[in-house]
Amino acid sequence: ATAAHAFLSQAYWCEGVPLAVIERAIANSLCIALLADGQGQVGFARVVTDRATFAYLCDVYVLPSHRGQGLAGWMVQSLFAHPDLQGLRRSMLFTRDAHALYARQGFKPLATPDRGMEIVRPGLYLKP
Repeated sequence: ATAAHAFLSQAYWCEGVPLAVIERAIANSLCIALLADGQGQVGFARVVTDRATFAYLCDVYVLPSHRGQGLAGWMVQSLFAHPDLQGLRRSMLFTRDAHALYARQGFKPLATPDRGMEIVRPGLYLKP
């Protein structure tokens, strides 16, 4: 959790997230981590799921020094190959800038974005 926290606490989507929140998120998700010899954890991704109908892919990252090798795509493929994620009706994600990566994994823009709603608390983790 410490390695994931080091990256995620600086990421645009969860800047300032406390370690305890990452630990709880990992404990309640299906996760994958990339380890490089002598370098520790260089990538991570997780899926929040009920393992029956729905999955939400999130917190996908590969350290800059290891990007451009298809590792993020490999992590996504590996996660969604998990037996517990077979036969799901819907899988979702949100991204600011990695649409092409996820399109290669079969994700598409929302067919009916007007049906979706969300509660967002920007800067939640940055508050004292």
